[in-house]
Amino acid sequence: MSIHDLTTLLRECAGEDESVNLEGDVLDTPFADLGYDSLAVLQTTGRIERDFELTLDEDAVAEAETPREYLAVVNHQLTDRSNA
Repeated sequence: MSIHDLTTLLRECAGEDESVNLEGDVLDTPFADLGYDSLAVLQTTGRIERDFELTLDEDAVAEAETPREYLAVVNHQLTDRSNA
């Protein structure tokens, strides 16, 4: 999953703060600074789990504070699934 995929899902699941440019370099920007709270990330997680038919590690998702950290969790799970 790419940053573009993630920002698209965030917009679809939780909208977008007009004062934040998600097209910029946001990989290391905390979700809170991007206008997304834990509920928005949870909604996005649910969508990813449905779309990709996988279960993400809830603790790892909760600890991810930036898109880079979140993508690492998601992509790790996707890689594990494809290697199984």
